[in-house]
Amino acid sequence: MSVAIDPFIRSVPGFLTSATYAGLRKSQVDDLSLIYAPKGANVAAAYTQSNVVAAPVIVSRQHTKDQNITAVIINSGNANACTGEIGLQAVHTTCETLASVWESEPTDILVGSTGVIGVELPVEKITSKIEELVSSLSPDVEMLERVARAILTTDLTVKVASAVVTVGDASYTISGIAKGSGMIAPNMATVISCVLTDAPLSKGACQQIWDEAMGKSLNCVTVDGDTSTNDTAVLMSSGQALSGVTIGMGDEGYSEIKDAITGVCIELARSIAKDGEGATKLVTVKVAGAPTDADARTVALSIGNSPLVKTALFGCDANWGRVAMAAGKAGVAFDQSKMSIMFAGIEVCKEGTAVPFSEEIAAQALNQSEVEVSIDLGVGFGEATIWTCDLSYDYVKINGEYRS
Repeated sequence: MSVAIDPFIRSVPGFLTSATYAGLRKSQVDDLSLIYAPKGANVAAAYTQSNVVAAPVIVSRQHTKDQNITAVIINSGNANACTGEIGLQAVHTTCETLASVWESEPTDILVGSTGVIGVELPVEKITSKIEELVSSLSPDVEMLERVARAILTTDLTVKVASAVVTVGDASYTISGIAKGSGMIAPNMATVISCVLTDAPLSKGACQQIWDEAMGKSLNCVTVDGDTSTNDTAVLMSSGQALSGVTIGMGDEGYSEIKDAITGVCIELARSIAKDGEGATKLVTVKVAGAPTDADARTVALSIGNSPLVKTALFGCDANWGRVAMAAGKAGVAFDQSKMSIMFAGIEVCKEGTAVPFSEEIAAQALNQSEVEVSIDLGVGFGEATIWTCDLSYDYVKINGEYRS
């Protein structure tokens, strides 16, 4: 069964959300948000694999261990990374203050932060807004939309997606939000992202689905090859607490729910690549004919992270030599005489050598908001797809002025 993925969000039974302005961002827009499951939720999470890890990730990793969470609180405007013991205490204070409002355990709360690294988090700005956040909690989709905007940093657009899955007589909703525009490279999730569902997934099913979804979506997106200190991606399932029913691996509906969650994550990943800092186009890189799927992924990421490939795409230049270069440096063994390359559906290289093509037609084909680069290594059956973007003048401007 194919599940339709929609580019908008829906409210999800079992969850309440809220957002407000806490003064963490320079512009007076919502920068603090809360997702709350009154009856609790089974959870799976993925965090950055960087060796430089933000305080909220350190604490949330510990809190995730029992896989039952009531809330996620997220701030933008400050990453609370490289802030030492003061940063850790800020996270603990946030959890303790929030937990005291509804008399739960601080360990039932996850914290996400995004923004500038190395700046002490003014935690009092967060704690002073917690009562307001709690009092304004709402089941309405309009509030969830505010949360989706409140987590943004340099993003120009919100990243949202949803799906509805029918299992027997029951209908379940999946809604996902994400942020990410720069410092994006797949080494977990490279974003702040929350996917909510009222599908009654067991703890084991949550983790299995999330691991698979990450490998096919948020771990397949790269903007600039840089992995964040704050990567946090969370799946929350409220359904078991609401109905007493449990769907585990292999049960009826499991595959459909897994496909829908993965599809929502793929839509979020594509949205992140499309909104890469300074980007003018979404680029899909497809690799086939590799020795293994893992090898194909390695080659795809080498192409997607190449500044020379990305600048050529910005200039609508079908410079396939740069793709060949990026594939060759990836460390995967293949015979270049079997390599074929296509730009936007136009064959430009076959059996390792140039194929005559119209530069003008190729430039027109690449001058679109979405383009595809594909390469077949001709040595196996390994395949991979990743999403990236071009590299424009604006990327340098945005990052050159990031803290100013």
